[in-house]
Amino acid sequence: MSFKCPSNHGRNNVRLRLLVFLLLTMPWLQCGCQKVLFPENEPITQFDLYDRLRNRYVPMEEPDPFGTPRPALRARLTPP
Repeated sequence: MSFKCPSNHGRNNVRLRLLVFLLLTMPWLQCGCQKVLFPENEPITQFDLYDRLRNRYVPMEEPDPFGTPRPALRARLTPP
């Protein structure tokens, strides 16, 4: 009976494939999005733009007494 050492050939092949995959995907992952999709200073809808132009804009959130931002429902739902 002869004893053969287990081969690392399959394990090295998997490592090589993983290395090639990482080298090919790293530049793509590092580029990502160059600019913000929805900037905060831009109006969300055409109605926000209309209100801002007529000085009737009400912010979406307002801080509560503890400083936590909460939706400004009362300010947004009251008629002008």
